[in-house]
Amino acid sequence: MQNYTAKAKMDLKHRAYLFALRVIKFIATLDQRDSVVQVIAKQLLRSATSIGANIIEAQAGSSKKDFTNFFTHALKSANESKFWLGLLRDSGKASAESADALLQETNELANILGSSILTLKGKR
Repeated sequence: MQNYTAKAKMDLKHRAYLFALRVIKFIATLDQRDSVVQVIAKQLLRSATSIGANIIEAQAGSSKKDFTNFFTHALKSANESKFWLGLLRDSGKASAESADALLQETNELANILGSSILTLKGKR
């Protein structure tokens, strides 16, 4: 069981890392001359990269409470990323297909984080 838990944690960290890379590549395809795109892209970059950073911080946490708090911050960043991706898609500033693919992965990361938080808090 412990081996499975360690593998699941690594998979989540790796998925968050790959997600951040995908977002970086997605942002590079946007029209950076557009001031609206510039602002939203910066916000998206911050929130999307924060997911993985907080997962890594959680693993270095000194207590279960620390771990839970960092996962909660990662979940908030995932939810924020969904907002920025939706704005870019719905405003026509980004390809709907590309944004939807990232939104799907963001939803999956958020679901994993939310489920983990509930487990950590003993509500599951």
